[in-house]
Amino acid sequence: MALSRLLGRSKATNTCKPLTLLSLTCSLASFCLYSPKRLVAMASEGSLLGMGNPLLDISAVVDEEFLRKYDIKLNNAILAEDKHLPMYEEMVTKYNVEYTAGGATQNSIRVAQWMLQTPGATSYMGCIGKDKFGEEMKKNIKLAGVNVHYYEDVSAPTGTCAVCVVGGERSLTANLSAANCYKSEHLKLPENWALVEKAKYIYIAGFFLTVSPDSIQLVANHAAANNKVFMMNLSAPFICEFFKDAQEKFLPYMDFLFGNETEARTFSKVHGWEVRYTWQLDL
Repeated sequence: MALSRLLGRSKATNTCKPLTLLSLTCSLASFCLYSPKRLVAMASEGSLLGMGNPLLDISAVVDEEFLRKYDIKLNNAILAEDKHLPMYEEMVTKYNVEYTAGGATQNSIRVAQWMLQTPGATSYMGCIGKDKFGEEMKKNIKLAGVNVHYYEDVSAPTGTCAVCVVGGERSLTANLSAANCYKSEHLKLPENWALVEKAKYIYIAGFFLTVSPDSIQLVANHAAANNKVFMMNLSAPFICEFFKDAQEKFLPYMDFLFGNETEARTFSKVHGWEVRYTWQLDL
């Protein structure tokens, strides 16, 4: 089955809108280099906007005792349970930590900003808490040159990801918290919607489908109506499996869809496309 059959017709022009699936190792950074002309076009103030789930990465070399205390296994990535919640503060007080403004979309935007080398070429929106980790997040991302407009939620702490390193191996424990609390009301504020209007390219990871699909709908409508480039990411196999309908809803708006081989295989499977190789996907 051709993907164009699933896409149907463009919401803006009522014509079939082609979609490029950048698979395997492709990323937003690869997209920036996909065409020299595109790279030049993106190197202007506010040209690239990202929306997603911001997490403050807290990285430290820890000891085996710390791993045992919090039941953490190396070379693993998990969502934090109640038993893990004290570990973030303990890492800060016990170890020499390094902070990085992270989260899938924010990481991509940060790297794109570094590549574009134009002050304020990129913008980003997501939700953080009003706490010290939120302040660290703002400080870190502003040093990277990204123009951030965070929604600050007073009811939840800033999302964090503990990066525990032992012997060159690492384990990730993510506490999404405030990252799950973004509201479209924040997007509609004039100072924030101005970022949408200024952007020529809009990038949103699939993870954001679980947080604020109404916000995605608003920017997707705008991109379609104004002939802007709208991009999303498959993000993870579970997004393709358990958020299939939400993901499918936005396919007609997309110009580019990113995903690795595992995600592409899952994407094809849930839509009933039995293929041996990802390049067999008819785009």
